Amino acid sequence: MKILIKNGRVIDPASGFDAVCDLAIAGGRIIGIQNLPVDFLPNKTIDASGCIVAPGLIDLSARLREPGHEHEGMLESELAAAVAGGVTSVVCPPDTDPVLDEPGLVEMLKFRAEKLHQSRVFPLGALTRGLKGEALTEMAELTEAGCVAFSQAEVPLANTQVLLRALQYASSFGYSVWLRPQELHLGHGVAASGAFATRLGLSGVSVAAETIALHTIFELMRSTGARVHLCRISSAAGVALVAQAKAEGLNVSCDVSINSLHLIDSDIGYFDSRMRLEPPLRQQRDRDAISEGLANGTIDALVSDHTPVDEDAKTLPFAEAEPGATGLELLLSMALKWNASLPKDSEGGLLRALAVLTCEPARVLGIALGSLEASAGRLVKGGVADICIIDTAAEWMATPTALRSQGKHTPFSSYLLPARVRYTLVGGQVAYHLADHTESSV
Repeated sequence: MKILIKNGRVIDPASGFDAVCDLAIAGGRIIGIQNLPVDFLPNKTIDASGCIVAPGLIDLSARLREPGHEHEGMLESELAAAVAGGVTSVVCPPDTDPVLDEPGLVEMLKFRAEKLHQSRVFPLGALTRGLKGEALTEMAELTEAGCVAFSQAEVPLANTQVLLRALQYASSFGYSVWLRPQELHLGHGVAASGAFATRLGLSGVSVAAETIALHTIFELMRSTGARVHLCRISSAAGVALVAQAKAEGLNVSCDVSINSLHLIDSDIGYFDSRMRLEPPLRQQRDRDAISEGLANGTIDALVSDHTPVDEDAKTLPFAEAEPGATGLELLLSMALKWNASLPKDSEGGLLRALAVLTCEPARVLGIALGSLEASAGRLVKGGVADICIIDTAAEWMATPTALRSQGKHTPFSSYLLPARVRYTLVGGQVAYHLADHTESSV
């Protein structure tokens, strides 16, 4: 399929390229930007006038709910949600049922995803068998099956000796370990510790639950030389510790969720279970530090933390509700909403807002994989044609009928959101066109 995308504002955040021009695709790859081959005859032409043509988004944290949680989401629905949000690559945590600790399970998931011809799926393998924190998994076999890194998902490691051995083994063979910093015994609450949680009578999770875990991880990194990606940093103190670790030269990267970037503990309001999230929403000073860290590069990537939850599990008292929210279709809009909220003289900007969704997560993934194609998260001649076309003038609301995800609960459901994805191309093939799903427009 030969496709011509014409008259769009083509932006490659990695190189800073930003120009209104045409882009040509053939054989699943970009064969020309601005200067097209003279003999190029497209089978399909897409008029992108007034739209941004950007690399396909890469989401480093999206639960697809298969296997084991099909009542909350299925590959078909969640990957359809991904391409509707311009996301062409997703990383899924290993906390499925059964856990992704066996090569056969990983191969089955990859096979199912590839048959759908939508977003690319990169599974994380379980760091320990059954995520029980006792015995390490066979990392070499899981890597051969398709795992890009290893994680404990939301299950903290109680035994520091096991974590040390995991980092030693991963460092020896060049594997990457992805951890959400959370001290086991301090992380059992349902809201962030503070005056608001106290007034509501909710059990709190202190900032120390994150910082103690970070100190432990960094100390073990110093002794092992391991590569670690920190998932969903949530506090100002955590951001400061990451900045110090990077300045020291530790091989660390980190991400933050759209929830922590935009919301604070008081948004829980009168026990709104849509705000029951992991990590819990923290205070304004934490959100400010997260925004600054994302803008200045301390935080590498923005993630949806997509976790579809069914109606029965969400419509419960706050403390009993299952944590999680849908986010794949909101990732782009929330990044652009963040960009619009930044002061004019800040370090952020449109290029940075797109970078934390494209080339920066690709860099994290590339390090994890060791040999990820250099064009991932970029628009370059000869690169893979994973592309999203964004109408920045459009607005929409994330109502249940607007969402393709099987999970309909989001803390942003009442927000007027900027930007809509008009087209998503994966490997040079149209995986999504807004005309297929127009109820979301306002």
